[in-house]
Amino acid sequence: MSNTQIAKVKYLHIAPRKVRLVANTLKGLSAHEAEAQLLLRPHRAAKALLTLLRSGVANAKNNKKLNAEKLVVSNLMVDPGPMMKRFMPRAMGRATPIQKKMSHVTLVLEESNKITTRRFTINPPVKKDKKPAKATKAKTTPKPQADIKEIPKKERPGFFKKIFQRKSV
Repeated sequence: MSNTQIAKVKYLHIAPRKVRLVANTLKGLSAHEAEAQLLLRPHRAAKALLTLLRSGVANAKNNKKLNAEKLVVSNLMVDPGPMMKRFMPRAMGRATPIQKKMSHVTLVLEESNKITTRRFTINPPVKKDKKPAKATKAKTTPKPQADIKEIPKKERPGFFKKIFQRKSV
């Protein structure tokens, strides 16, 4: 048991069914491959699982001195958490219940015997500068484009002619 690392996230405000949809695809993958899968997923649960995975890998590397290249997602359990119950008003004085579900996710990372080869590299996103660098040259006015010709209003095709085209019989 010394070569396993467990990471948990509790009270995740996403329904367990939606989290399991993403979590079931990660079982058995290496930690690097699972991270790449989560980066490309459009699901909302992918961001939370990515944070959990990175936390588990960092804890395994720093606290248990495990090799990050050998880590494999051995198990990923998604359990239901507490449910907040709310009501929405409806017609004729009625109310319908709304269930805001939560999840408890447990990730088990295990160190395998072989180092998995990386099929690709994950590059961090490049941050763009908000303010562009100041130009040292004097300000120049944009040149007018001579290629664009404006069509006079009378020659423009009519809107109704496009819509109501009749076939000649």
